[in-house]
Amino acid sequence: MKITNVETLSCDAGWRNYHFLKITTDEGIVGWSEFDEAYGPAGLSHVIGNYGQRLVGKEVSTHELHYTTMASTARPAPHGMTAEAFGAIENALLDAKAKALDVPVYDLLGGRLRDSIPVYWSHCASWRINHPKLYSPRITDLAGVRAAGQEARERGFTAVKTNMFTHGEGGAKAWMTGIGSPFEPGLNVTSKLIKDVVSHVEALRDGVGDGVEVLLDLNFNARTEGALRLLRALEHLDLFWVELDLYNPRALAHVRSQSRHPIASCETIFGVRQLLPYLETQAIDVAIIDTVWNGVWQSMKMASTAEAFDVNVAPHNFYSHLSTMMNVHFAAAVPNLRVMETDIDRLPWDDELFTTSPQIVDGAILVPSAPGWGIEPNEDALRAHPPVSRTSYLGLD
Repeated sequence: MKITNVETLSCDAGWRNYHFLKITTDEGIVGWSEFDEAYGPAGLSHVIGNYGQRLVGKEVSTHELHYTTMASTARPAPHGMTAEAFGAIENALLDAKAKALDVPVYDLLGGRLRDSIPVYWSHCASWRINHPKLYSPRITDLAGVRAAGQEARERGFTAVKTNMFTHGEGGAKAWMTGIGSPFEPGLNVTSKLIKDVVSHVEALRDGVGDGVEVLLDLNFNARTEGALRLLRALEHLDLFWVELDLYNPRALAHVRSQSRHPIASCETIFGVRQLLPYLETQAIDVAIIDTVWNGVWQSMKMASTAEAFDVNVAPHNFYSHLSTMMNVHFAAAVPNLRVMETDIDRLPWDDELFTTSPQIVDGAILVPSAPGWGIEPNEDALRAHPPVSRTSYLGLD
């Protein structure tokens, strides 16, 4: 089965665009994957198109050969945009290969180990603060945060994750200095910010009650000193993990040694080589792996390496339904799974963009048995929601 065409498609996703790769074969089988051109450098579609055209006429099944060949051309710059392009191509080839064999993708990964994947409600309260025109009800204060937690508990979720927010006269506002909003390149943490973050997490904890886990994402928003100040202020709370991104493994290892809470990190790390220093320095309790960026096949290698260091993994997943189902196959096959991220607040048109949607029962996504990923984009629906030109992926309302 040979590759005959490689093309990228995109559509409006409210405050960003969704991006998809479609690989067509000479047997009429189509392989799909999702990639993201918002959370990362712009221009990824062009890079995918460039490398994709080199694969026309090549065999679909030899995806490891194609990945290795493409990677060899990017030896001086092996990570970042090129790695994301290779991951997108690999994922689409896995989908096509599995469909040709009439098996789910997880069968290519060694078979499934579990029938359902435990998930946490990511960006709980966060999307309703940041994007109230898209996700309701609008949240402007701590009472709304508390209500969001209560809703999660009533809907049967066993874990929720939220982000950093300030609270004041102007209402709740996201704190994302690591990605320039507000612009504070020092990434300094103030006493007021610490107080607000603690109040925010306390309100969410009060809402979910004792039977639901709470996770906090600090992202890239603090340096070592600030992260430690935040962690000390949060010591009285029982947190499932604190998520913190630092590109210095030793600094993160120091943070972990001082933290009462488990530390999760590495969602922007590429491949075993970048992950290894975090494992060797014992910097993390949970390795977060972005299978959309890395490719599921390469992500399995990362998970196996983490397992050798007695570290579990968690998929990084805040994209569309296609990404969610791609991650479900990874999570079904990987032994050392901790939990999977998923967004529950969805766009009004999310479901119509795909042939199916994730089935969540009792806080877990059911693992499908259909060939490939078990889901495909609906091209007519994509065209009905054309992509919108944006200068920033933040898109805050």
